[in-house]
Amino acid sequence: MVVVMQERAAEDQIQHVIATLVEKGFDVHRSTGQMRTVLGAVGGKRDFDKRLLEVMGGVQEVLRITEPYKLASRTFRPEPTVVSMGDFRIGGDEVIVMAGPCSAETEEQVEAAAAAVARAGAKVFRGGAFKPRSSPYSFQGLGEAGLQMMRTACDRHKLKLVSEVMDVSQIELVDRYADMLQVGARNMQNFTLLRELGRTRKPVLLKRGISATIEEWLLSAEYILSGGNPDVVLCERGIRTFESYTRNTLDISAVPVIHKLSHLPIVADPSHGTGRRDKVAPMARAAVAAGADGLIIEVHPDPDRALSDGAQSVFPDQFERLMAELRIIAPAIGRSICVEPVPHRAWA
Repeated sequence: MVVVMQERAAEDQIQHVIATLVEKGFDVHRSTGQMRTVLGAVGGKRDFDKRLLEVMGGVQEVLRITEPYKLASRTFRPEPTVVSMGDFRIGGDEVIVMAGPCSAETEEQVEAAAAAVARAGAKVFRGGAFKPRSSPYSFQGLGEAGLQMMRTACDRHKLKLVSEVMDVSQIELVDRYADMLQVGARNMQNFTLLRELGRTRKPVLLKRGISATIEEWLLSAEYILSGGNPDVVLCERGIRTFESYTRNTLDISAVPVIHKLSHLPIVADPSHGTGRRDKVAPMARAAVAAGADGLIIEVHPDPDRALSDGAQSVFPDQFERLMAELRIIAPAIGRSICVEPVPHRAWA
């Protein structure tokens, strides 16, 4: 249930309500907005009489949450969550773009990709050091060496880093280098991993599973939120349908649906959503027009020779052109994308 406190509720009144909820067996999550404090109570007894709370000092109203996902719902937090990463925010007025190769391969490749995406206006460098591949014979990533390469390049070009965590045993290592921890589609329902990520204090990018419903996706986010980590960013990366022309079907309708059901920000991944380089730009434009809070795009300096996902990785000049197009689209819906791009310079 949700307990909405009055606008001028005193701190001792809030603490009294929290103590009462804890005594009744609830786990309490506090959300303090600009106007009032909201308490999310999870657990407890189904027959709990909410009138006991309604008559307490400082309480404005008590609502039962009907959605199975409690902390991720708009009922718990009506205003959008904004996830901060340094001096920029995901879920604010600016559409945040994350870009880079599928995998870190060499120092030269990582440096070239970081320079290119920073020049075009991306704020976050995306790259994998641990890769969950369908075939055990495919490139599996460079591990810590790849993380070191990406961290060095990000520091040089003033980029944040998002990289995937595949297993609980990798959290400490990836956390040491990355600014945001990514959960891939195959691990969306790895509940042990999600619980552990709830104990971290780094933002988590949670990708939608390849066959997951929106409710299942939000319930996965609930695992992280209930662990105490409020900084969850959802990522629509395409779902598996009967259509075989594209790698997946990018569900752009999920963007407005998520904004209606949840306060969490959502980004779109047109690279995995289509699996085709020539379809990345149009789907990226459509996602921004639909209200996505960000994009995550695969960019490689030489995608034809990439060790993974080359077919869906765009060339740096294509990415630069896409960013210019997005700067035209975003203002039409009251958003912006890197208004001040880095001046063009040659890269190698």
